[in-house]
Amino acid sequence: MIDFKELPTLKGDRVRLRAMRAADAGALFEIFSDKEVARYWSSPPWTDSAKADELLESVRRGLDTKTLLQWGVCAAPEEKVVGTCTLWQIDAENQRAEIGFALSRKVWGRGLMIDALTLLLDFSFNELGLRRMEADVDPENVASIGLLERLGFQREGYLRERWCVGGKVTDSVILGLLGREWQTDGRISRPSKA
Repeated sequence: MIDFKELPTLKGDRVRLRAMRAADAGALFEIFSDKEVARYWSSPPWTDSAKADELLESVRRGLDTKTLLQWGVCAAPEEKVVGTCTLWQIDAENQRAEIGFALSRKVWGRGLMIDALTLLLDFSFNELGLRRMEADVDPENVASIGLLERLGFQREGYLRERWCVGGKVTDSVILGLLGREWQTDGRISRPSKA
């Protein structure tokens, strides 16, 4: 399923997903230290810039073990990382993974994440051969749920009191998308692969 040693670059008309490198640490800290970006995450916003280096090391280990793939999102033609797209909890035997994403508040509302996730889903289903994608979203995160539903994800469950972040207990909405649904869903305008 994952037979590459380096993340492939995924190119669309407006976004590019690329491997992250040490030089991206500052941009990552800027994204994940923003309280609004981290508002619905399962961990609090970063307060220490060393967290960016920890993330980059985690991404390297995840690629080595084939359990986590995380790309930096760049708004074409720029090189600066303005977000991330992630496949994690990758289960090759069952052909499934969980999807995650974050985007700098500076570029919210431009439609970049739907383009980025479209690239990621095309790659996941068509190149990696995944059969199922899942997402775990805070029910108050209406924007992310709406984005996932626009991509064809369906609500499949509700888990009460799943996370405790910064002393606040939150629930989860579980959404799923099957590869066969993605293949036939004509509502999605997929970016071109350059």
